[in-house]
Amino acid sequence: MAIKVSARGSIPPFIVMDVMRAANDRAAKGHDVVHLEVGQPSTSAPGAVKSLAKSALDSENLGYTEAFGLPALRARVAAYYREIYDTDIDASKIAMTTGSSGAFVLAFLAAFDAGDRVAFAAPGYPGYRNILTALDIDPVAIPVGHAQGFQISVEHLERLETPIDGLILASPANPTGAMIDPAMLKQIANWCAANGVRLVSDEIYHGITYGAVAETMAEINPDAIVINSLSKYFSMTGWRLGWMIVPDDLIRTVECLAQNLFISPPTLSQHAALAVFDSREELDANVARYADNRKILLDGLPQCGFGPFAPADGAFYVYAGIGDQGSDSAELCRRMLEETGVATTPGKDFDLEDGHRFVRFSYAGSRDEMREAIARLKAWNQKP
Repeated sequence: MAIKVSARGSIPPFIVMDVMRAANDRAAKGHDVVHLEVGQPSTSAPGAVKSLAKSALDSENLGYTEAFGLPALRARVAAYYREIYDTDIDASKIAMTTGSSGAFVLAFLAAFDAGDRVAFAAPGYPGYRNILTALDIDPVAIPVGHAQGFQISVEHLERLETPIDGLILASPANPTGAMIDPAMLKQIANWCAANGVRLVSDEIYHGITYGAVAETMAEINPDAIVINSLSKYFSMTGWRLGWMIVPDDLIRTVECLAQNLFISPPTLSQHAALAVFDSREELDANVARYADNRKILLDGLPQCGFGPFAPADGAFYVYAGIGDQGSDSAELCRRMLEETGVATTPGKDFDLEDGHRFVRFSYAGSRDEMREAIARLKAWNQKP
């Protein structure tokens, strides 16, 4: 008799991780790779963070912390909201988490039951859909495209035929970099409040914008769950640390879930992170480089056969149509890696319906890598 296997694990892969493995396999065989597939900074953590980590190894026992994290770090996050957003957040509402991924698991378990419907924009981060599915929550992808600026509006929500229980917003968004206009952000928050919809605001790309400054949902909707991460702007990807701002009615629920699922976030990372909020000069220099990289890709990719493009208002991605280069972005990405050494992510990772027509380019690397990628793709596209 076959042994039971849970259907919860029958979720699609995170395709970008598969692409990264293929790129690493290529590199292991002695071929070079230009990495434009993975959404992580190419820079390490700020110097002050690494110094504090080394000190903590000698001075701290690095045992468990409270489930919500070090009180000093939670207080520092609260101070950061005063400095950046001019908004007061009580440190008791801040929970440090094992990356934003841990925060999403806690948020979805605390706010929704099996069978609830939670909506998000498509294209969007595949973790939303796949985590919700694994938790037996019904993911509701709302198609948005070029005409809608690749972002959800109140009009999208009002056209839903079946009510939803939750809504995930991301501004800036992955994979598009698109941002929601502040006025629309408030309209969506008001719609959610009026319709009893729990709002989850993914703010992990805050700090990486090229014009308008991102606004936090923490100062708009007190019932929203706000999630952020030290992985993107703060350049601490592998340290696996994020945080969430928890509304009053969910604090104890999230705490009990965190105690049982994770015990506490990584302790060394928490001690080290105390220095990251005072490292903004170094972090802003990263953003300046991203801005240069963004321009290189937006100027060069049309010459390589790609377009149209999502707005790329923030984050470090260009989400580009594949033009007349075929009908399957997965096959195109495979060929690009094999024939040019440029690793990219097919849009199918982010949009099950129309993603086959798009590719995501990450420009979190060096300027030289962006120039090299454009040179290779231009030559490849112009081959007879």
